[in-house]
Amino acid sequence: MNQLRDNLKNLGLSPNHIFQQVKDAISEDLAGGQDLTSVATITQSQVSTADFTTRASGVVSGLHVVAAVLEYCGVNHYEVLVDEGAKVSAGKVLITAQGNTQKILLAERTALNFLSHLSGISTLTNQWVSEISGTKCQIRDTRKTTPGLRMLEKFAVRMGGGVNHRLSLSQAALIKDNHIMAAGSISDAFNAIKKMYPDKSIEIEVDSIDQLKEAITLKPDLILLDNMSTNQCSEAVSITNGLVKLEASGGIAITNAKAYAVTGVDYLAIGSLTHSAPALDIGLDFRKGK
Repeated sequence: MNQLRDNLKNLGLSPNHIFQQVKDAISEDLAGGQDLTSVATITQSQVSTADFTTRASGVVSGLHVVAAVLEYCGVNHYEVLVDEGAKVSAGKVLITAQGNTQKILLAERTALNFLSHLSGISTLTNQWVSEISGTKCQIRDTRKTTPGLRMLEKFAVRMGGGVNHRLSLSQAALIKDNHIMAAGSISDAFNAIKKMYPDKSIEIEVDSIDQLKEAITLKPDLILLDNMSTNQCSEAVSITNGLVKLEASGGIAITNAKAYAVTGVDYLAIGSLTHSAPALDIGLDFRKGK
């Protein structure tokens, strides 16, 4: 357990948070009872060896979350065979586990749920990153994450080669259209935040070149170009002339990502990385005779 804690910390993950998520997931699966199928069909003394194996190629992440699931379920003999963020082909064994058969089966679905979901995010992120290779632009995630899984989903984005936007509402300020409407203007919203939180990063969302010009005068840390065309993004890059970092969001698909990236913006904010990534097909297979 101590080694697992160190591994999670080295990956930028909170061990206590991961262990609590694993506990909650297993508790949800058992719902106060026991695994009826396994208890009825498998003796308490049976021991097996099982492999977590990819059924499709992709970028894997969440391997050490699987380790946490295994350990929580009482399966302490396992080996993680690939690195987090590794590109793998179909048929690759990612983790081998040996132990009580009932305990391995208890861990199976929860472990695969985490692993397949996170690897799906990493795989999709890597596809976006590859699409804009050769530009200075970076792929960033958003707060469009699954409630309770933000830390892990943003970790999966990093493993896919993307970078993280703010992790929480309290980490940095993002002035959006509704804030502008409620405060009265971009300047009013910006100045209010600057007065109350002078040391916090501030990003301003704009949806027109006129708003961009107002935002630039305030010298924010970042400006978000909302639903702007590639031509508008190019114009924005020219106007800011490197004074403020720019992020494009809205109306961006993987098919036009490169066109946005070459405009010179610093980031593409892609919500689909976390809210629409398909799970990577991964399975758990017992070895015959073991």
